Amino acid sequence: MEVGKVVELLVYHRKDNNTNLPGRPTIDEPNYRQMKHYLDMVRYVLENGERKVNRTGVATLACFAYFYKVDLQTGFPLLTTKKMYWDSLVHELFWYLSGEAHIRSLRKKTKIWDAWADDEGRLQTAYGRFWRRFPMPEKGMEGEKWGTKWVTRDEETGQKTFDQIQYVIDSLKEIRVNPEHPNLRRLVVSAWHPGNAAESRLPPCHYTFCFNVMGDKLNCHLTQRSCDIALGVPFNLAGYALLTMMIAQETGFKAGEFAHSLLDAHIYENHIEGLKEQLKREPKRLPRVEIASKPFDRLSFDDVTLHDYVADEVIKFPVAV
Repeated sequence: MEVGKVVELLVYHRKDNNTNLPGRPTIDEPNYRQMKHYLDMVRYVLENGERKVNRTGVATLACFAYFYKVDLQTGFPLLTTKKMYWDSLVHELFWYLSGEAHIRSLRKKTKIWDAWADDEGRLQTAYGRFWRRFPMPEKGMEGEKWGTKWVTRDEETGQKTFDQIQYVIDSLKEIRVNPEHPNLRRLVVSAWHPGNAAESRLPPCHYTFCFNVMGDKLNCHLTQRSCDIALGVPFNLAGYALLTMMIAQETGFKAGEFAHSLLDAHIYENHIEGLKEQLKREPKRLPRVEIASKPFDRLSFDDVTLHDYVADEVIKFPVAV
């Protein structure tokens, strides 16, 4: 059963939130259907969400455990019912991949992380820091083995760290040759460090992702604990789709599907009217993305090109800090 069909069944038993939402888009071609998944999610949370208070001071309508997936072969999943800040999205992804624990380079390109950094640009939690340099113990228990191939010493702290992205890329290249490779179902990247998350001002929202190989296609599944549907989720959808395409190209696979599990899927109350406006808009044909034929670690912002992007005007949503 398609994800969209599941959502329709759930909405049939919806709560009465008196939302008076506009009708669903009528277009049903595969290239448009990807954006319908997002609009169906917006509709579902507006109709079924429970009001919750939270640390930001702005209440949300929230639902537990929402899932969708999109086929990256039918177009690039960048929202067309509002214009997205493409440059910021790409700069953010390359910042993640840099492994930097601060935003001193990123803030020259985009201000999207400024609200959570200190005056010197440091972040208590920087996703890429743990993607590329996840802390490792100096030694394990007696008789215990730890991977050494992807381990380096952190230049600032001197601590042993593990490069999860390089581990995934190297493993996928080996899987391409040997489909029975032991790492086939172990292609996991985590940005969640319990000790860091316990004290961080903003622990990772999209905290772990896993790659999956089906034939010649590379799929990616993202798990997200806290999901701002108006602002964060559209960036996460497109950002991880782009990451999947980049890694697929590097390792000799085709980009397959991107799947997304949202644990606390929420809409801030001051986003409701903007999302209702977005629901009135008809999805447009998806754009496509071209990635330069370069080694993964040499790719940069200028090597990623967006083609044929047509979108409705920007809808401005306030950021809940």
